Amino acid sequence: MNEHSSNKDSEPIEGKALNILLDTIRISGFRGIDNLEISFDQISVLFGPNNSGKTTVIKALGLALGDYGRYVTEEDFHITINEDGTEKRKEEIIVDIRIVPQDDNSQRRVSFDDDWLAEFGDNIRAEGNGQQFVAIRTKISPDEVKGGYQTERQAMQNWPDYFNWVNDPGRLTKIPLSTIENLPFFSIEAQRDIHSELKDKFSLIGKMLSGIEFYEDVNANLENAIEKINSEAVDKSAELQRLKYHLTQLNHTFQGNGSADITPFPKKIRDLSKNFSVHFGDTEQNTFAMEYHGMGTRSWASMLIVRAFVETLRMKHEKEVKPFFPILSAEEPEAHLHPNAQKTLYQQLVDTNAQVIVSTHSPYIVSMSDISHLRSLVRNPKGVKTYKLKYQISDDEKKKLAREIFAHRGEILFSRALILVEGITEEQVIPAMFETLNNRSMFDLGVSCINVGSYSNYSAFIKLANSFGIPTFIISDNDGDTRSKIKNQISRLHSEGVLLNEQNFGDAYLENPNDFEAELVHNLQIQDEIKKALCRYEIDKFTLNDQAKAAKESQINQLEDKQLLQRMSNLKSRYSVHLAEVIKENPNNKKPNELIIEAAKSAFEAIESWIPT
Repeated sequence: MNEHSSNKDSEPIEGKALNILLDTIRISGFRGIDNLEISFDQISVLFGPNNSGKTTVIKALGLALGDYGRYVTEEDFHITINEDGTEKRKEEIIVDIRIVPQDDNSQRRVSFDDDWLAEFGDNIRAEGNGQQFVAIRTKISPDEVKGGYQTERQAMQNWPDYFNWVNDPGRLTKIPLSTIENLPFFSIEAQRDIHSELKDKFSLIGKMLSGIEFYEDVNANLENAIEKINSEAVDKSAELQRLKYHLTQLNHTFQGNGSADITPFPKKIRDLSKNFSVHFGDTEQNTFAMEYHGMGTRSWASMLIVRAFVETLRMKHEKEVKPFFPILSAEEPEAHLHPNAQKTLYQQLVDTNAQVIVSTHSPYIVSMSDISHLRSLVRNPKGVKTYKLKYQISDDEKKKLAREIFAHRGEILFSRALILVEGITEEQVIPAMFETLNNRSMFDLGVSCINVGSYSNYSAFIKLANSFGIPTFIISDNDGDTRSKIKNQISRLHSEGVLLNEQNFGDAYLENPNDFEAELVHNLQIQDEIKKALCRYEIDKFTLNDQAKAAKESQINQLEDKQLLQRMSNLKSRYSVHLAEVIKENPNNKKPNELIIEAAKSAFEAIESWIPT
């Protein structure tokens, strides 16, 4: 899936620690979200199905800290379905955010730095353990006087428990505008395009260009140089001279006192931004304007402009000795980019000296993130629910997950259910069994079959899947003491507080003392299908003429069970892709149940109860 060129590529990416953090947002009555709380890290990656609320969370940040409030319409207010089927639209949108101090190790500390103490002032509150925080409530409601909608931001007296947070903000006090200005929010939308933004004076690059300043002597020298270039351009062009001559005829309307001037290039430095363009290419001699590049390059350039703008603002704040804490969100940074470019862009984003919140559908980006930074959003009949890693996970377990999954199979966190197995053969063959039974692929249903490498790795994957609300089923070998060791792992997970029940977990084992190959031969008895798969493997591996093919098929067909198992064991996963094909083709017209091991049937039944097929 996601192939990395070095071990460094598979390591989670970390940014430079900031001295404060927006650690929690609560949303009520906004778009498809009735009531939601989600926590953030310095780097947070939101993922989930379409229409699960990722964009709404980002827009809510825009309400709390940006200018999105001026774009609110009636459609942004959440609609609740009553028991009788009638609809009721919420009368207000509420977004609460909490800001806390953190140390150089990205851990929450007790008090804010002196800069933020001075900035937040009386709006700082403390929890029972003395830890300080600042909470800001943003309320959007209809403006009964002016029409439209009004935005109110106030500091909260306390940070109430979640169950009653909307109705229990404590005393609200006015918050200075400078506080919000020092906590700027920048949203990079999915439909970004630097070519369009260059034409928009209200875009970030438009704002940067309009604020360009030069020293006075430099300004004069540049304008003198431009005047000379304009004069030379007109003198060397017959067309421009002719145009100037005819435009001079305007003198007749000014009693002969007018003057026409042709300036191919902007005459004043202040006008440079009106004709500003960005060129990019393989070399300095081979560059093209952005309008001639594809959407991938234009999208990427748009994101880098935001980084430049944030850096410019930071320098201005430092010059004025003001605290500065930017929050940067990026929707679908992977849009229009190939996998390696996605990874590079993501690294550039998290290297920005800001809190970064990314929403994505890309398994490549998910695979590059620290597990603790992932946030899954899922919509169910009761509303939007968010998941994150909720169990203690050891460094060894993190390494196992990074090595076995996140380096290659980041898409598992997008799954609706998982089947965990111990080998590549099972990973390839069991999906074929599922398709034979259900006449649809496992992947169409959103189910992934994952090779965890060894039965000792199950606990790490179960913790991960359970944290993100993904039901999981183990199909395991039953040779030696494998079964007892897996059962011990499951018992330890229960003792650690991992909630496993028949609604989210199951396990089944092959017949004792079988491994997967022995189960196929001795219990399922699909020797004919296995031999066909081995023949296909041999034919694909070697260039054989018809006589050699016939001889190879005859040799394989004469194998006894013991010899067949030895051949399967020697080849391991090299023949399994062919066996999966043969099972799906079912050349002997067997009944589906005759091509599926019992443990897999148990897994499929459990999945059907979790996700109706």
